[in-house]
Amino acid sequence: MNHKKYTFLDLGTVNRPYADALKEAVCRVIDSGRFIGGPEVDAFEKSMTSLCDVAHAVGVSNGLDALRLIFRAYIEIGVMQPGDEVIVPGNTFIASVLAVSDCGLVPVFVEPDPLTMNLDTRLVEAAVTSRTRAVMPVHLYGRVCYDDTLRDTATRHGLKIIEDSAQAIGATASIPGRGGSRRAGGLGDAAAFSFYPTKNIGALGDAGAVTTDDTLLADTVRRLANYGSDRQYHNIYKGLNCRLDPMQAAILSAKLPFVDRENGTRRRIASVYETTITNNAVVKPLYTDDGSAVWHQYVVRVDNRDAFRRYLADNGVETGIHYPVAPFDQPCYKEYNALELPVSRRLAATVVSLPVSGCTSETDAAEISEIINTYKAK
Repeated sequence: MNHKKYTFLDLGTVNRPYADALKEAVCRVIDSGRFIGGPEVDAFEKSMTSLCDVAHAVGVSNGLDALRLIFRAYIEIGVMQPGDEVIVPGNTFIASVLAVSDCGLVPVFVEPDPLTMNLDTRLVEAAVTSRTRAVMPVHLYGRVCYDDTLRDTATRHGLKIIEDSAQAIGATASIPGRGGSRRAGGLGDAAAFSFYPTKNIGALGDAGAVTTDDTLLADTVRRLANYGSDRQYHNIYKGLNCRLDPMQAAILSAKLPFVDRENGTRRRIASVYETTITNNAVVKPLYTDDGSAVWHQYVVRVDNRDAFRRYLADNGVETGIHYPVAPFDQPCYKEYNALELPVSRRLAATVVSLPVSGCTSETDAAEISEIINTYKAK
């Protein structure tokens, strides 16, 4: 039995390189006396517009609220109304779906491509009805879900493309006719980001952002997030309190310049797994060496998952599952529990996340691969 421990994720280790900058950021906010809005939030939003090459970024409280606010804004400006349909992948984190239903919209689940584990864009066309108003590609595990098929289908049916970019900051996709590649958050009509502490760029608490080139949408999101007000004590919408606070904005501004470095670390670890895992019982994720994916998770698939994870745990390797239950199979969505979505259920039953972060060295990844190669499926 191997006595070395391979941590799945330790946020103390992840944030240690930024410790001095984070402490300086926190002290700066404390000294400023400005704890709601202000220059720290403005600076973070400006950095996000630059990163995603978009006109607008609005800092908000978390990733779920970012998505909720996009849908609420589209309803307020008359693009959507309750009862309209939004196409979503069957194998996403539940927040993607909660944002849809919370706004009175109807999620329409479409199967993922088993190769990419992202929404199968070839199946979107068949799911469109007269009530469909949007499609939500989720850039799951840090791989962008965007291609000509998705764009053409959305254009043909007048659908908004709303990116769930919670796991994909810094990821890219090649866009013919739009200057080559473009980062997640600047591909569709609007995008939502999460900066939950475990993300590639994480806050020290909850945080999120909305990015878009649509000025009206951005203004509406900003107002909805601030009690629905366009000026103090004047509320034009029945809004929410979903603002990004300056402390988290300052923390994110300290880390955001290093997004490519963080993503590069994960790409190198993924490359090691790709070249050294040879066990035929383990299905590796689709790998490309173009640097487009940012590997928020490195997810393999294996039958008898519990036995596989026990074997790795016995050899010191911590793992995760993202995600063990498809959202349409959750008790809160019992009206969808009878859907026939075998690919989504198969993924939910077989996915295993391996360590891939600043906690894992390339040597660690090679050693984990060798442990995996000695696993014998039963």
